[in-house]
Amino acid sequence: MLKNLIASLPDGFKPTVAPALLLAAVCASPLAQAQAQVATGRIGFVYTERLMTDSKMAKAADAKLAAEFSKRQKAMEEMVGKFKGASEKFDAEGSSLAELERTRRARELFNMQKDVERMQREFQEDLQQRKNEERAAIAQKAYKLVEQYAEAEKLDAVLVEAAWVNPRVDITDKILKLLDK
Repeated sequence: MLKNLIASLPDGFKPTVAPALLLAAVCASPLAQAQAQVATGRIGFVYTERLMTDSKMAKAADAKLAAEFSKRQKAMEEMVGKFKGASEKFDAEGSSLAELERTRRARELFNMQKDVERMQREFQEDLQQRKNEERAAIAQKAYKLVEQYAEAEKLDAVLVEAAWVNPRVDITDKILKLLDK
């Protein structure tokens, strides 16, 4: 190809352009090889949030947590209902109560409110801790599956965060299928 290009040049240009074309071809060769090597690198991408929500393992964990915390949630809702009822009763009767009785009931309401807030905070903390434990178990299993899949498919990298991903490199569905086995 280079010989044809040199032969097509007018005779006056051949002595000056031919060495420059040869030098350009020699310099471009390593660059073309480097680009070819980069192009052979393979990557994959996994939407980890989908693994944590769409997998059977995640859905089973959600059901397990719902069953585990349902009694506490119901007890908490009952306590909130009692507090609201007592508060409404106090608001309705407060003006007609004696000062000593009004102070005693206000203190009871204050203590009840603190108990409700403490119970809600403890419930949320315990629930969040258990969710984190369940998600960690899913993540650990998913990580092993991603690693096995990457090795089997000879992927050079698997990413979990990106600004944009071509659907061609998205392996989330394949990992979900492996996770659901």
